Amino acid sequence: MKLTPIYKGIITGVSMVAITLLFYYTKITATSTLHFIPYIIYMGGVIWTVIDYARSRDFTGGNFAEHFGQGFRCFIIVTLIMVAFTAIFSMMHPEFAEDAAKAYKEQLIKEKSTLPAQIDEQVAKVKKQYTTAVVSVTIFRYLILGALFSAAASGGLILIRRRV
Repeated sequence: MKLTPIYKGIITGVSMVAITLLFYYTKITATSTLHFIPYIIYMGGVIWTVIDYARSRDFTGGNFAEHFGQGFRCFIIVTLIMVAFTAIFSMMHPEFAEDAAKAYKEQLIKEKSTLPAQIDEQVAKVKKQYTTAVVSVTIFRYLILGALFSAAASGGLILIRRRV
């Protein structure tokens, strides 16, 4: 069975979600370098897609756009999976919004540049918009990284083919 970029994106995205959940439930701290593993999986999935396309019968000689398009199909699926996961996980854990609001309040109090009434107002706003903010950052992060990984894989493959 031939795996399309969409299936490779699903495999990559589900693997990233599984690793992220494993880290969460085993209480691996956010500062651990292990948290780069999902990004390595992401990069690997995009590279796998681009290289596999270059080896397929559908390959027509390959310009950059053709390779990048294959990587794009993979990373857009990964992005959708990670955005859905982030939104659902954030909504299932309202304590994250509470913690973020608490940290923000402490920061505002420490800065002493905001009136107490405004602090409560701003903290309530942060708490209310937490999931939206996290999802927005997730969208941006995975789209940018996916584009970078796809461009690097596509460009690298073209350079290697020209040297051979």
